[in-house]
Amino acid sequence: MTDNIQSELISKVKWDDNGLVPAIVQDAQSKEVLMMAYMNKVSLQLSVESGVTWFWSRSRNELWNKGATSGNTQRIVSMTYDCDGDTLLVKVEQKGAACHTGKYSCFFNPVEVNGSAPAESAEASADRFGTLGQLEGVIAERYAERPEGSYTTYLFEKGVDKILKKVGEEASEVIIAAKNKDNDELRSEVSDLIFHLMVLLRERGLPLDDVIREINGRHGKPTTNKMR
Repeated sequence: MTDNIQSELISKVKWDDNGLVPAIVQDAQSKEVLMMAYMNKVSLQLSVESGVTWFWSRSRNELWNKGATSGNTQRIVSMTYDCDGDTLLVKVEQKGAACHTGKYSCFFNPVEVNGSAPAESAEASADRFGTLGQLEGVIAERYAERPEGSYTTYLFEKGVDKILKKVGEEASEVIIAAKNKDNDELRSEVSDLIFHLMVLLRERGLPLDDVIREINGRHGKPTTNKMR
């Protein structure tokens, strides 16, 4: 990024009295909000130039490069600022856990509002595919945190060959269920296949949104033997 573009970006951000702006960090793949930190002009410039996140620590009064000591780095995929220019949104490829507690996201403490269920459940009921978004988030947590005893952790630890083997097995089970004309069995096996496919997507760093975008891009195009 040239000095002129950097200066233009810095001039469009509305800095507070301490020369800081809040930066919301979001996983570019799962869309999970990971953390919030502050940037000053130097850390913003370093982030743009290096392609990884830099922040300003208010407690230590110094610059810090996320993951420099823990290894839980954040490669920047995109960065935008809001309509007022007083907040940044940074979408990243998160390596490991984002939170210093070892959690995938810093936002893991649910709040009950007026007796309602957590917001995630409400969103899922409003969106018929919301459960897939939630599942993508859970898989991302398992990928980052690797909790012991988790089947998803087991798959990630074994690696892509094991995941591919499971995808193949579940695809075969789907075929058998369909041939048996057993919809209960088919429903179960398709669910297993979708889960393992989403584990594969996370292992390969491919967002589900990209798959949906590919499907949408094919809609209305001349038919092929792949999709009508």
